[in-house]
Amino acid sequence: MTPADLSRTVLHAVRRAVADGALRVAVPERVVVERPRPGGRGDYATNAALRLAGGAGLAPRAVAEILRARVATDEGIARVEITGPGFLNFTLAAADDTDAALVRTVLRAGPRYGHGTALTGTTVCFATPEEPRARVWTEAVTAVLRTQGAAVTNPTGDAGAATPPPVPETLRVVPAPAGDDLFGRLGADAARWALLRTPARERPPSGPAADGLLVQRESNPLFRVRYAYARTRAVTRAAERLGIPQDQTPAPDQAPDHDQAPDAHTTPARTTLARLLRDHPAVLEAAARRRAPDHVARGLEDVAEAVLRFLESGRVLPVGDEKPSAAHRSRIALAEAAGAVLAGGLTLLGIDAPEFL
Repeated sequence: MTPADLSRTVLHAVRRAVADGALRVAVPERVVVERPRPGGRGDYATNAALRLAGGAGLAPRAVAEILRARVATDEGIARVEITGPGFLNFTLAAADDTDAALVRTVLRAGPRYGHGTALTGTTVCFATPEEPRARVWTEAVTAVLRTQGAAVTNPTGDAGAATPPPVPETLRVVPAPAGDDLFGRLGADAARWALLRTPARERPPSGPAADGLLVQRESNPLFRVRYAYARTRAVTRAAERLGIPQDQTPAPDQAPDHDQAPDAHTTPARTTLARLLRDHPAVLEAAARRRAPDHVARGLEDVAEAVLRFLESGRVLPVGDEKPSAAHRSRIALAEAAGAVLAGGLTLLGIDAPEFL
């Protein structure tokens, strides 16, 4: 269950509570689900009860109790607790079930994993910038907004449209360094990373700092992201050569090979990677709402780091005479899912995802 799934689950619980008369309140458009703050518990938390309490005329903990009763039995949720003045804290079901379901979801969606409908019905219009960084930023924000269902139009709108286009937004970013032709020196991929990875209100790198994006070494974050993607593709190719079927992550109730459970290889690296994949839809939604493609770039860095640690933490592929097992298929599928997230994120930023590095 992803944060987006959990948000929809809580929102559905609010609607049910209103429908059966337990709550008398306007149903919000969305519910924010995030990692617990200090003092919280479980995997995720929401302050939905606190936000609804005033309109409902109830204490926040009373609202939280009403919502807990309606989400506690949902598939994928192991436990719901109430902390503080009325925060709902969620512990997800066991990793062997939820991780397998997560990987299947990612593999079905491919690079489009994380695309959703959070902004469906929203129309955005951007002014057409001339400054290089503002132009690249606007292109990336447009791509990210569309992943969430938003319609993006130009200032002139469509000829003959019944309604005029909305007032154009101007994305404010610190300009690219004057006199430094990043695209000419670095090429499109490294130049776009330099302009998009840096937050809007900070000056992007130039000179030797930007030249470091061309060096294939660990200190180069762009290299690490692309290298991690290339490593996931190498795992897939090796699995094909070994005759291991693709896209066959064991279902939760599937009997594993050699009496080995699919999650027997669970490590901190694997747990971290699964968590980051689960959070990816929320990263895209936040990037769209905040007009911040740098969120996507930083998310890719985190996923890449987790991928490399996961691949180095144990045997993803069979070694020697070892026969492929359910555990191997599970690990391979997780690597493939991570590769899909990396490819999709790079594409949104307009950056190539090479299969070989």
